[in-house]
Amino acid sequence: MSELLLFHTPNIHEAGCDEAGRGCLAGPVVAAAVILSEPIHGLNDSKQLSKKKREEFRMLIENNALAYAVAVISPERIDQINILQASIEAMKLALDKLKVIPEHIIVDGTMFSPYNKIKFTTIIKGDTKFQSIAAASILAKTYRDELMEELHLSHPHYSWNKNKGYPTKIHRKGIQVHGVTNHHRKTFRLLSK
Repeated sequence: MSELLLFHTPNIHEAGCDEAGRGCLAGPVVAAAVILSEPIHGLNDSKQLSKKKREEFRMLIENNALAYAVAVISPERIDQINILQASIEAMKLALDKLKVIPEHIIVDGTMFSPYNKIKFTTIIKGDTKFQSIAAASILAKTYRDELMEELHLSHPHYSWNKNKGYPTKIHRKGIQVHGVTNHHRKTFRLLSK
């Protein structure tokens, strides 16, 4: 497996952005923004890594990134503005929190909108091409997984510790039997029938 590229545009502060939890029925959408100044060997898209590896990389990213930030958008807000707008809003909130102002932003996927007059580039499968986007995908995923594991403790009927809010059979069975919680996204199709 070849190393991911460090920069899309070299010699400037470039932030990579990604989100986690877009397709979930419950819980927030979480986004991260990461500015790297040097490569992190072996970094890859969070979906390609085991939970243990993601946790190891999270430590490396937090200790070695020039700047990083994570932002959370609630299910209520997702229901107000839709999941796509909420994902973009989460990424912008993460960018707001960076202690270094980026000169260019690279975003996983195809959707973003202007942010503080900073140039941006959307990249399909960006988390498999650029280190800063892969790093953002790892932070977004690990932070969100932790949140869902915490929510599971007070709502054990939905198995969020395992499915993280995604639409699994067990999660949908939980909704059928126990109804919806304030952590569910009411505008999503919560039951398959």
